[in-house]
Amino acid sequence: MTTRVAVVGATGKMGTLVRELVEQTDGFEVVAALDSSSPLTEMDDADLVVDVTSPAVSPQVVQHAVERGLKVLVGSSGWSSSRITSLEAQVAQSASGVVIIPNFSLGSVLATAFAAMAGRFYDSIEIIEAHRSSKVDSPSGTAVRTAELIQAARAGQGPVEAPHTDQRARGQQVSSIPIHSLRMRGVVAKQDVLFGGTGEVLTISHDTLDPSAYERGIVIALEAARSAVGVTVGLDKLLDLDLSASRGADDALTVDDPAAGPENTSGQAAQAATPR
Repeated sequence: MTTRVAVVGATGKMGTLVRELVEQTDGFEVVAALDSSSPLTEMDDADLVVDVTSPAVSPQVVQHAVERGLKVLVGSSGWSSSRITSLEAQVAQSASGVVIIPNFSLGSVLATAFAAMAGRFYDSIEIIEAHRSSKVDSPSGTAVRTAELIQAARAGQGPVEAPHTDQRARGQQVSSIPIHSLRMRGVVAKQDVLFGGTGEVLTISHDTLDPSAYERGIVIALEAARSAVGVTVGLDKLLDLDLSASRGADDALTVDDPAAGPENTSGQAAQAATPR
């Protein structure tokens, strides 16, 4: 049976990529492509809604879909733990199911997994993330999820060492870990997680060089979303990576990738931005 897909944010870079992949993937077809001027009711005949809009718009898109019992794949940023908790309550009362993906890149989710593993062995940890200059939110959803998962893996060890965080130049703390955000031309997406130890520094680095890095993750997420039950957060859940040391780690995404995972940042009602 073919799954009918509505792409919201369809005119952005990520939305364009999603539409192309949906049409190329057996068992899926695009039945609606919504842009910033489209009424949300245009998605109502779909089975699955893919939201690649912006942090400001995404909650409206998801709420509309959930109220109508549609399955939802979220590739937009901005889903905080409190927002996800509220969404879980809504989804529990409907036939909907929601998959939220902070970053569709397989390399990125693996780097986050490695960082969570390493976090147990170091007390001095900081994150540097860089994205295109047009990305309006910071820190990135990927950086926030990385920090949350590191802290979850360190359960019982307490906060990391983060001296002088009263100074603005020391970054924003998430789960006690300082995150430093760069927004500049020439960058698609990059994240470095630095672990300081006695006589050594370990760096786990991931670079997204081209939006094609999101393709495989998008297809995996599409397959999962069309039969989703409840709320699932993170591509790691779909890859069977054991990153859920606590419920807080599963649900915590503050601030967003996709365009993947992109982390979409357009301020228009349904326009997707470039991936993370």
